[in-house]
Amino acid sequence: MSHFTHIKTRIQNLSYLESALNRLNINFEKEKKTIVGYQSQTYDVNLVIPQSNGYEIGFNWNGEEYELIVDLSFWNQPWSLETFMEKLSQSYANETILTESAKQGFEQIKQTTNNDGSITLVLERWN
Repeated sequence: MSHFTHIKTRIQNLSYLESALNRLNINFEKEKKTIVGYQSQTYDVNLVIPQSNGYEIGFNWNGEEYELIVDLSFWNQPWSLETFMEKLSQSYANETILTESAKQGFEQIKQTTNNDGSITLVLERWN
């Protein structure tokens, strides 16, 4: 029997989550919506990633973070769940660093993706 799985994240900022999804070219809908899973189970979410099979993926605020809500039997993404979460976490961290450092006067000088998939950022700030 299939059911919704709640996957913890460290995502706390919806705006940065949206930017991270955009960086990964993942279409999403920012709206409160009810997603449907196996045997018409439902769950209310804050952000929806549509899938071609009609079973959507959602992110929902649990009071501490946005957790991923998905019926894994209907996972239909180009990456495995593990790879998806790794890429999303990296993209979210990148967005957080760039946006928060810009608020403190830093400017991105260089961004390099390394052979191991990690990202090196070079920032500078003039006093």
